[in-house]
Amino acid sequence: MNPSDTPASPLPSSRLDRRAMLRFAAAAAPVLAMPALARAQQNPGTPNFVPQVGQQGKDVIWVPTPDALVDRMLRMAQVGPNDQVVDLGSGDGKIVIAAARDFKARSLGVEFNPDMVALARRNAEKAGVQSLARFEQGDIFKFDYSFASVVTMYLLPGLNLKLRPTLLKMRPGTRLVTHQFTMGSWEPDDSSTVDGRPGYLWVVPAPVGGGWKLTTTDSRGTSEASVSFSQAFQQVTGTVRMGSLDGRLRSVRLSGDRLSFEWMDDKGVLRAYDGRVAGERIEGGCRAVDGTAGSFVAQRTGAATPVDGGRE
Repeated sequence: MNPSDTPASPLPSSRLDRRAMLRFAAAAAPVLAMPALARAQQNPGTPNFVPQVGQQGKDVIWVPTPDALVDRMLRMAQVGPNDQVVDLGSGDGKIVIAAARDFKARSLGVEFNPDMVALARRNAEKAGVQSLARFEQGDIFKFDYSFASVVTMYLLPGLNLKLRPTLLKMRPGTRLVTHQFTMGSWEPDDSSTVDGRPGYLWVVPAPVGGGWKLTTTDSRGTSEASVSFSQAFQQVTGTVRMGSLDGRLRSVRLSGDRLSFEWMDDKGVLRAYDGRVAGERIEGGCRAVDGTAGSFVAQRTGAATPVDGGRE
């Protein structure tokens, strides 16, 4: 038989398998390289999913916050159009949607259950706020929400405590509001009860604990003193040393990055200070009891102490 008449032999199956596997690997590579969270965000959820009160979630069961309390929580946080609101464990999306609809704030819900994420997105579309309210599937203990100016939560006390170190590292002045549960020894700055359901507000305090060099300038000239603050969250006390004089600071108050206090200098003049904390520096104005106005700068002189003061 002429070799040219010989039927072409099929390629060995092993070679076909190898080529098929290479084609599959090339097609699958972008998907396999995609971060797990990004893949999860593409999960469209179960069509026509209807949540059930009390259904089990990753960390807590789902129980929605009443509408009246949602409104009160957002008002306690003074939410406005310039805010970025993040709801941790956003469920059906009602807090995120309310922040967008009623306060025109850009809002994000972080929810682990893909069915709830899909439901929240549908609810946002129905409310006409999908341009302001968005939802992502993710783990609240891994998700980066450091950009938020307001954080809302309805979580169990143990979860609040687990999140607390992260929350305390947020930008000073960030407002935190929770439904029902508190933050351990971190006392809230405000609270309200609506139909028997409590809501709590905290303002993330600036880290001020430790030593500072205080320089005051007014019509009398420039003076220097050493100040030391003891801090446990927003509760702050302080002492001052000026030359051979040791004294105690009066009426110390910290709210976010705003710090105020009073002290009587070595000449017996009572001065009131009011400034803003910016990292290792505090700047602001001061006024003596006789009306003499001036300015001050305080520069940190040592390591900062823990914001929580070592409390649980």
